[in-house]
Amino acid sequence: MADPKGFLNHGREVAETRPVTERVKDWNEVYVPGSLLPIISKQASRCMDCGIPFCHNGCPLGNLIPEWNDYAYREDWGAASERLHATNNFPEFTGRLCPAPCESACVLGINQPPVTIKNVEVSIIDKAWETGDVAPQIPERLSGKTVAVIGSGPAGLAAAQQLTRAGHTVAVYERADRVGGLLRYGIPEFKMEKRHINRRIEQMRAEGTRFRTGVEVGRDINARDLKKRYDAIVIAAGSTTARDLPVPGRELKGVYQAMEYLPLANKVQEGDYVTTPISAEGKHVVVIGGGDTGADCVGTAHRQGAASVTQLEIMPRPNDERHPASQPWPTFPLLYKVTSAHEEGGERVYSVSTTHFEGDEDGNVQWLHLTEVEFIDGKLTPRPGTERRIPAQLVTLAMGFTGTDRENGLVEQFGLDLDERGNIARDADFQTNVPGVFVAGDAGRGQSLIVWAIAEGRSAARGVDRFLTGASDLPAPIRPTDRALAV
Repeated sequence: MADPKGFLNHGREVAETRPVTERVKDWNEVYVPGSLLPIISKQASRCMDCGIPFCHNGCPLGNLIPEWNDYAYREDWGAASERLHATNNFPEFTGRLCPAPCESACVLGINQPPVTIKNVEVSIIDKAWETGDVAPQIPERLSGKTVAVIGSGPAGLAAAQQLTRAGHTVAVYERADRVGGLLRYGIPEFKMEKRHINRRIEQMRAEGTRFRTGVEVGRDINARDLKKRYDAIVIAAGSTTARDLPVPGRELKGVYQAMEYLPLANKVQEGDYVTTPISAEGKHVVVIGGGDTGADCVGTAHRQGAASVTQLEIMPRPNDERHPASQPWPTFPLLYKVTSAHEEGGERVYSVSTTHFEGDEDGNVQWLHLTEVEFIDGKLTPRPGTERRIPAQLVTLAMGFTGTDRENGLVEQFGLDLDERGNIARDADFQTNVPGVFVAGDAGRGQSLIVWAIAEGRSAARGVDRFLTGASDLPAPIRPTDRALAV
């Protein structure tokens, strides 16, 4: 235990963010550089090294949180990094992007603010990169087996790195022009600068992983031909079919899916565009959807100089604190959350549903019509007399995803079975109905968290390794049916 009285002597402190007036003028991460390390030793000391560490089960990766908290408290960064990487390939991703279900399961959180696990995690990995403790792990010998990984998001990258380190020859196929999947083009720069992805890719290249960008399996390469060329295949193509809003006026110019809007802003930061083809500058922006993707749209619109930003959510406003009956500790509660994007301004409106869009004579959206809704007999029902309209010159739809891409032919060409939710079905080893073809991440699980994607990639890698060699020493954090405390 780091400090037996740490949780008594120190309160919870979190990373310091830059002033709103400063950060909305650039695309750098919102946190003050170097502000974490001075407080991390004290924060790590709050960990009680519980006899039953519920944080382990709250984390799909089973991160060894009390162990690396102890090392961080003692400022033994090398040992902390080793314990962190024992269960997580990319802690710099999760430390910035994960909603931290581990903190919701922290025992200290029963009656006090929980340990700042996420901030400790990101401090350890940033220090590890700074001191050179993150190095390529090149396999001692090759197996002679080849694996293709389809998709370079967190699930695909985790599977590829694990299989490369097991000695297999791995090639990652990515349909975009750069590696990273939604980490690259779906996550705004102000949440995670892409240099973090780039240096991991360089580490993976040094280990032997090969990358094929600009290649879409199903269109550019027939899936059946790919299967003939490799001994095993991992599908980690994500859940990329966006949920649409079929209301009158949807066809108007200025109404976009979030994943049409956000990638263009990231491409500006990559140097592909001088200015984005879809800009919020000077416009009244409406974001439909109250989740993290919606918040990403909000923060992006602020930086592009929107005249106003309104975020709509069909569900009621969540509670500020967990309800002991419906969301008891240590489950992951659905609480009202103020992200860095929300701190920057805009309005959030709950319990409303869009009825239609109204445009001008040139076909550009100008107004969004909505009505308030309420639950009656368990169904969301419009409230009479609450209809109104709000200005909307740019609308982004951030309402989640309904499954993997069915239009590129990948599912049909492989001949894959789907489950009742439309995801690619798999067995306990993450193998599909086609021998040698495995699935990991959102393509098999459905839309989920980054920490689940990495856990699935690691577990699928073990299944592939067993398929190729008959046994595996690779860890398997989860099974396809696992839900743990994080859901």
